[in-house]
Amino acid sequence: QVQLVESGGGLVQPGGSLRLSCAASGSRFSIYNMGWYRQAPGKQRELVARIPSAGTTNYADSVKGRFTISRDNAKNTVYLQLNSLKPEDTAVYYCNAYHPVRGTNFWGQGTQVTVSS
Repeated sequence: QVQLVESGGGLVQPGGSLRLSCAASGSRFSIYNMGWYRQAPGKQRELVARIPSAGTTNYADSVKGRFTISRDNAKNTVYLQLNSLKPEDTAVYYCNAYHPVRGTNFWGQGTQVTVSS
């Protein structure tokens, strides 16, 4: 079992930056594939970025070159750095943990990111 708590969302002007954090509790954080998803009003939840327990990261085309996902296994935390934010990035951002062997998924409660002037 993994509990995820996101933080760092807020209101930012276009072109601004935010850093989201997702703190995980539970055992063996390092083996989980971690991801950030987002859901805008009236839209389906979509993958933003993923960082596996080992291997390369991947990003949605819409955020490549602007967002960076990273993890600190010693702190049981995954981060999402959001730069050059656009109004279309406005959404609730969710942290996800996926166990690669059991196939189980865990979600955080979400953090709101609003990009507006």
